[in-house]
Amino acid sequence: MSVDDSEQEPTIRTGEQGRRGSGPRVLVAGASVAGPALAHWLHRRGAEVTVVERAPELRPGGQAVDARGVAREVIGRMGLDAAVRAACTDTAGAHTVDADGRVLETFHVDDDGGDGYIADIEILRGDLSQVLYDDTRDGVEYVFGDRIAELAQDADGVDVVFAGGDRRRFELVVGADGLHSALRAMVFGPHERFLRHLGHVLAFYSVPNEFGLDRRLLEYQDQESGRSALLRPIQDATRAMAMFSFASAGFDVDHRDVAAQKVLLRERMAGLGWLTQDILAHLDDTPDFYLDQVAQVVMERWSSGRVGLLGDAAFSSSPMSGQGTGLALVGAYLLAGELAAAGWDPDAGFARYEAQMRSFVEANQEIGRLNARSRDVPGPDAEPGPDFTGEWFTELVGRALGGIELPDYAGVPDSAAPAGSPITSSAKP
Repeated sequence: MSVDDSEQEPTIRTGEQGRRGSGPRVLVAGASVAGPALAHWLHRRGAEVTVVERAPELRPGGQAVDARGVAREVIGRMGLDAAVRAACTDTAGAHTVDADGRVLETFHVDDDGGDGYIADIEILRGDLSQVLYDDTRDGVEYVFGDRIAELAQDADGVDVVFAGGDRRRFELVVGADGLHSALRAMVFGPHERFLRHLGHVLAFYSVPNEFGLDRRLLEYQDQESGRSALLRPIQDATRAMAMFSFASAGFDVDHRDVAAQKVLLRERMAGLGWLTQDILAHLDDTPDFYLDQVAQVVMERWSSGRVGLLGDAAFSSSPMSGQGTGLALVGAYLLAGELAAAGWDPDAGFARYEAQMRSFVEANQEIGRLNARSRDVPGPDAEPGPDFTGEWFTELVGRALGGIELPDYAGVPDSAAPAGSPITSSAKP
């Protein structure tokens, strides 16, 4: 199986290289959040891990992501709670406003025990990626500016050819390379088989904080057009993160064509009130622009032989769920743990990982679909929006935040767990 791409960045390697022990060699594609999180747990379980990332370095900035419910427990088990919190946005709350900036509704960071509209742990995707990379770089090999060009698997391993020319063999390969996963397309089939567009597009990028933003997020929604504009604080008080969303029944702009994406955003945001035009004035100067469809990935299986998928590549719930990062963190913990518990047998390890994650994923995807529907443009033929006041929704949120129990994996190697920790001292059924 192969992918053709004529553009190839120079390869940069960091961390340990070559064999470091007797554990299985695992290749992880993608160095955003899911990939480094998986590398953390694989390394702790005794694997020799290589992470390949097609970008020449870690991508900075990005959307603010949250860790809610059981995902916070995973961060604690990683020993990264202090490091993650130190890098958080320090957002105290949020205001929804009208076109004149008048406050309509207020939310606080401690609402719903820190799992509300503004999560207790809220961090820019790039900052979380940096924390995870710093945690793993000494024990994991990172290869930047390269990608998997071809792979062929047999009963004992996977032969990989990298675009930079290297040829290596691994026992396992995991794709954690996002919504538009190249590895998923290579092994499982074309993107259109698995992507489910939810009728909206999101864009975000950093701007100078010339808007008097302090520790509170501001959001303006135009109910008639289904468009919204948002400004949120980040750690650098001189800058802010802007986000736009708009309804779009289809999406045919290449996710790598930034120039076309900016043209589209200007066209779709024309005439939107509040601070929209002042925010758009910085569109050509920002270093971290991103635009893409709001979409989910729905697959019957997340593995094929010795190749598996994790995070958005396997089960994107979309930004509308608020749980994409949580799914990646929980999935990384379970995937590494189940593979190690199965003696690195891919059939057993991947199957158990999928069995444990499936219901958790489906609950979060349902929330993503409901939130997307609530932002649909009203019209005579439109379905009524979801009613979020019923007990059914409270139960759904409970399953989406904590509807999964983390096994302790007693007896499974863990090089970093302190003596007597619950990870090594007892097992749950």
